[in-house]
Amino acid sequence: MTALPPALRPWATQLSLFPEDLARQLGPHVARLSAALGTLRPRGEAEGGEPQGYDGLSRRGTFDRLLVSEWLWALEAPDELVRRAAFGELSFLKPAFRQPQGARRTVVLLDVGPDQLGLPRIAHLALLVVLARRAEAVGAAFTWGALQTEPARATHTGLGGTSLLAWLEARSTTPASSRHLSAWREALELSRAPEDVWLVGSSRLGRLEGSEGMSRVEVSEPMEPGAHRLTVDVRPAARVPRSVVLELPPPEDCLRLLRNPFSSHQGSSGWMPRKADRRIVKFSFSGDGRRVLLFSADGAVEAMAVPHSPRATVPKPRRVQVHPGHRVVAAGWRYSGGLLVLARHGDTYVMHGQVRTPEGFRKARYHVTDDSVRPDPAPGALPLSVVSWVDPRGQEYLWMKDGKDRLFLLAPPSSEGTSALVLENEQVSAIAEVKSRPVCVLRPQSGGAVISRLRVLSEGPAHAVPLNARHGDAYFGYSPSGAHPDAGLLAVRDRELDWRLFLDTGVSVLPVPEGYRVVGVVKPPAPSPPGLVALGPDQRTFHFFSNQSPRVLVTASGPVVQAAASHGQPVFGWLTQAGEFVLWDLMEQAVLYRSVPEATP
Repeated sequence: MTALPPALRPWATQLSLFPEDLARQLGPHVARLSAALGTLRPRGEAEGGEPQGYDGLSRRGTFDRLLVSEWLWALEAPDELVRRAAFGELSFLKPAFRQPQGARRTVVLLDVGPDQLGLPRIAHLALLVVLARRAEAVGAAFTWGALQTEPARATHTGLGGTSLLAWLEARSTTPASSRHLSAWREALELSRAPEDVWLVGSSRLGRLEGSEGMSRVEVSEPMEPGAHRLTVDVRPAARVPRSVVLELPPPEDCLRLLRNPFSSHQGSSGWMPRKADRRIVKFSFSGDGRRVLLFSADGAVEAMAVPHSPRATVPKPRRVQVHPGHRVVAAGWRYSGGLLVLARHGDTYVMHGQVRTPEGFRKARYHVTDDSVRPDPAPGALPLSVVSWVDPRGQEYLWMKDGKDRLFLLAPPSSEGTSALVLENEQVSAIAEVKSRPVCVLRPQSGGAVISRLRVLSEGPAHAVPLNARHGDAYFGYSPSGAHPDAGLLAVRDRELDWRLFLDTGVSVLPVPEGYRVVGVVKPPAPSPPGLVALGPDQRTFHFFSNQSPRVLVTASGPVVQAAASHGQPVFGWLTQAGEFVLWDLMEQAVLYRSVPEATP
């Protein structure tokens, strides 16, 4: 971050995590706290350690380490030897010592209880920047965590966006206790070697059993009308205490630091309020998994690019507002062609957006010859997803799956004005665009096939590959490597609680406990294997099931009414009963995008 003032350059690496405007707001606090904490002095020769040869020369030492050349003075000029010794001019070999590993670690435990919620956490954030740089300067390890959380799940090493967001979410209504401190002491083995350990919170942390010998930083907020500052008392274990007063940034910047300090001031991807008539009621990922389709309460459809990082700015989405009296039936997105929205008006289906033909893009309208085979979604159900394929002649073909798992082909636009919605004689459980080809999983049919099959729609019904799975429910997922050559990462239910994962190396079976609802298949960062994302019985917690031990991915803020994973990138999203829509990044384990209904007066 080259735009920082010269006084803040020592912390440029840590401050580069934040947008430039917030880094400039946080920087003065970092500089003042750094001066109060002082530097971390590594263990030197006086503190001992295991001898490890010599490391240069020194003007002080014992005569058994005096350089051989210096002994010549004793033979040639004894008086000069005495003079050089008196004035400290003799040269000695400087011994080197191997430093104990336990002495080169900084540990920071932060109180996330009710005493420190709100503005005090801004001081905590600045302290993390200071202590991380302080440890880095002497090559010490940096370990930190929230005091009220479980050490096994919330121990962070180093300072990064993912760990800081996890800490911001780790709020607790329970005050810090000796039990919490004891758990961290045992987990980090703090009693086995000298440590640079800091407790950050209120003054009550110094009274906890087990805090003896630890350094403390006490953060308090003055109880004065109109006061907008914090008092920070730095109490090192072996130094004189110092006190620092931090004047806080403007309230809007304080809010950004406490909610998502990595979002830019202009149109951040972290927090987006929506008006009541535009609140999100349903969502789905596009056929290629690269866009998310948002269905609003006012009947509009938006195609939004998925942010590539928690700090990215979201471009303005493409939006289609259907005419009054039209009902949205299906939607899709093409990389070349943009947003498509199919709406029903009377007995006719109108396509908002144009379909590609060899002669160019054309508008399209569709009719159904038999009212019993209309693809209309049920009231309150998710609109259908449209997948696209363009043949070598430039003709675009569109398919969609309705709520009854029926497959429909939208015939190419005709010169007569309307084309037919053709019902194909197939039952499909999942449909997506994989490697620029539309593929689907065919359900087992009673009296016909007894196992699921994989079909590439552009190659006709004859090219269907058998899948050894008898139930039929299926999900396409994202995997950068090791996936099925035709389907990518694919999971198909075989029995009630057993799912089969199809990879390039074969098939693996994953059991999912009863009461968990599978919402997608994903491949987290290595070394984690691919697995299933499932919503727990509490309807809030997302779990990851693979051939390793199950683990929790993230917990939603309220009951989840819809969840789905993208098959085009390592992202999944959910929608809560309160109308909060969240996109979660599996690579950084952080929120990519959050939309909440705007509060009404």
